[in-house]
Amino acid sequence: MSEGLPASAASTFTDKPAVLSLRGVGKTFQMGEVAVEVLRDITLDIRDGEFLVMVGPSGSGKSTILNILGGMDQPTVGQVAYLDQDLTTASNAELNQYRREGVGFVFQFYNLVPTLTAFENVLVSTEIARDPLDVDDVLGKVGLADRKHHFPSQLSGGEQQRVAIARALAKNPRLLLCDEPTGALDFETGKKVLRLLVDVNREMGKTVLVITHNVAIAAVADRVVHLRSGEIVQLEENDTPVPPEEVVW
Repeated sequence: MSEGLPASAASTFTDKPAVLSLRGVGKTFQMGEVAVEVLRDITLDIRDGEFLVMVGPSGSGKSTILNILGGMDQPTVGQVAYLDQDLTTASNAELNQYRREGVGFVFQFYNLVPTLTAFENVLVSTEIARDPLDVDDVLGKVGLADRKHHFPSQLSGGEQQRVAIARALAKNPRLLLCDEPTGALDFETGKKVLRLLVDVNREMGKTVLVITHNVAIAAVADRVVHLRSGEIVQLEENDTPVPPEEVVW
C-alpha cells in the first residue's frame, strides 16, 4: 500500500458522526461473593473515519471495553449504540448480525485456522458477510498476493497478522477493532503492521480502534483515550499524527 496521508493532512473529527457511542457504561464481574468493578462511567463517541488509540496498563479495562464494543459482552450499566442501533437492548440475532457485518476484529495472536491457506482463512470471513470484498484484492492490499496459497505455519508472524487484518477487512465492516495488534511482533514488523492499519484507515475510510498498553503507538492516532483503573482519565486530540515509520518503542 502507499505511504498514506502525511501527518499534516490529518483532520479533526469533532464534526463527524459517531459510529459507536458509549454513555455511562460500567461493568462489574461477580467473583464468588466479591463484586469487581472493571469499568465505571465510560462515556465516549468513536467518530466515523477516525483512527483512535486507547492506551492503558494491564487491568485498566481495555479488553472489557473492546468486548463490549464488539458485541461480545454487555455492560452492567449504561448504553452502547452502533449508529442508531442500541446494542444494549439488541437481541442475540441482532448482535450476531452486527458482529458479522458492522465490525472486524484483529487480535494479538492472529487466530488463523492452521489447516487453511491464507486465501482460505480470508475467504471464510466473506461467507458470513452481506457485502464482502474480493479476497484477492484484499490480500493484494495487505501485500500478500504472492503468499495466498501458504499455510499459517509457512508465514512469518507479521505475515500472519496481515492475513488476520485481511480477514477482518474482507467482510467490509465499517469499524475495525484491534486488540494489541503489534503485541506479538518485533519492533520493525510491528511498525509495518501499524502502517497497514493507518493505510486502511486513510485510504479505505475504515474507522480503526487500537487498544494497547504501548503508549508510543498513540502518536499515530487522531485521538487518544487514556484508561486507568476502569476509567477514562484523559482524552486528547492529536492534530499532527506521526507516521508509523517514525514511532519508537
